[in-house]
Amino acid sequence: MTDIAMIEAAAARLKGVGRVTPLLSSPFLDEIAGRRIFVKAEVLQHTGSFKFRGAWSAISALAPEIRAKGVLAFSSGNHAQGIARAAQLHDVPATIIMPKDAPALKIANTRALGAEVVLYDRVGGEDRNIIGEELRLARGLTLIKPFDEPLVLAGQGSCGLEIAAQAAELGITQADVLTCCGGGGLTAGIALALEAKAPDMKVRPVEPEGFDDVTRSLASGGIMRNNGPEAGFCDAILTPAPGEITFPVMQRLCGAGIVVTEAQTRQAMREAFLRLKIVVEPGGAVALAAALFHGDKLDQEVTIATASGGNVDAALFADVLAEGA
Repeated sequence: MTDIAMIEAAAARLKGVGRVTPLLSSPFLDEIAGRRIFVKAEVLQHTGSFKFRGAWSAISALAPEIRAKGVLAFSSGNHAQGIARAAQLHDVPATIIMPKDAPALKIANTRALGAEVVLYDRVGGEDRNIIGEELRLARGLTLIKPFDEPLVLAGQGSCGLEIAAQAAELGITQADVLTCCGGGGLTAGIALALEAKAPDMKVRPVEPEGFDDVTRSLASGGIMRNNGPEAGFCDAILTPAPGEITFPVMQRLCGAGIVVTEAQTRQAMREAFLRLKIVVEPGGAVALAAALFHGDKLDQEVTIATASGGNVDAALFADVLAEGA
């Protein structure tokens, strides 16, 4: 299981490679929320999301002879790009299985980073696991899961170490820390880091309506699943259920989940662009949406929200911005 020692080791391997992303703020956001808001801008990480952290952590920890055979991943886009870039920097092959309805930008970027992209029809019921197992066995690839993998979780935890250090520099020791949550890798990783480095901060997972499996799981005490395909506005965080590794961490360390609407997410995307000058994709904006519009569910005077990814297709982003014109 991932612990603080693994997170610190992952952070050490990331040093000089990954970016230390800033905590951003705006008085306009504070006014909307009615409290101090800080945004951890993981949109500025390599490949445009926090996923590079976990990808580098996992690939850099492989034995050289294993790593040289190549790596395999399943992803709708951000994990794909993180794995592709980390593999490229290690000069090893990467094969990524992606849904054919994933955002075009994410598919194009993954290919541009040197990975082989294998598309599958998730809406039509094609099973990515069968495709992946055939490729893994035929090529001797190492599968790197997007969240249910201890080394990936350790890499995502490096974001929590940065939050703790940056908040301390600002004199902040207590805060609600809101995370965009799919399978729970970022949420659990940050929670483990803050448990050790900023124990008075409480992590709260945030999800979009219709995909609130983590929120329901935390409320029920057991893993709950979503029904239907993993497709929708917030594509980056639409997973069927929390992970077997991540859920026990979230159950032990996190507060109750928060669910936001698509309209709130769109507004958060606009506010991030207008007030912070950053581009945030739908799945990366739900934490900010909760910070801005669900203050009644928060306990502290300070809220830190992750902007976990910025890989949004230009046409969709233009549409979101135009709504607020």
